[in-house]
Amino acid sequence: MTTRPTGRRLFLLSAGALLCTPAILRASEPPRDLAEDRLAAGTARRNISSFQRQDWRDHFDSLGKGAIVADTLSRALHFWSADGSDYRIYPTSVPMTDELTKRGYTEVVRKRVGPDWTPTPSMVERNPELKYMPPGPDNPLGTHAMYLSWPAYLIHGTHDTRKIGRRSSDGCIGLYNFAIEQLFAVTPVGTQVRII
Repeated sequence: MTTRPTGRRLFLLSAGALLCTPAILRASEPPRDLAEDRLAAGTARRNISSFQRQDWRDHFDSLGKGAIVADTLSRALHFWSADGSDYRIYPTSVPMTDELTKRGYTEVVRKRVGPDWTPTPSMVERNPELKYMPPGPDNPLGTHAMYLSWPAYLIHGTHDTRKIGRRSSDGCIGLYNFAIEQLFAVTPVGTQVRII
């Protein structure tokens, strides 16, 4: 006859099981906290990763339809709405090498929910196993994508949250899926983008 654990034993067994669960399973999305809420509201001067607040005037003559600065050094994306009332900062993944990093001015030319993915010829050259991938949980573009005027360069989400804050992309700027969903909703086509 087996007995079921109760009380303290059940608590200890549950805690032990949690500790044995791989971290990636316990934290598939970053925790939402006060810092994220303050950033979304524009009241934080620094986010939880200590990204410095920037001024759009250091990068653009006007806000136009909106503005984005993707800083590959600090691995942060800065967004300003057309009237300047909405300022947001998001942690990002950035290109793996300087050779894969394109810097300069571009703009958002189209947006897509549930993007599909086709590897570029240079990606296939480096890894011949890469193949076209339809939308879904294994797609490297995550849940939303914003295409830039430069061919094959995007701002997109990722299901692989380990990539955020690292040099891990083949040229694109990646965000957590919850972050790209927020950014996608407030960014119109025609938003100017600077990658530095």
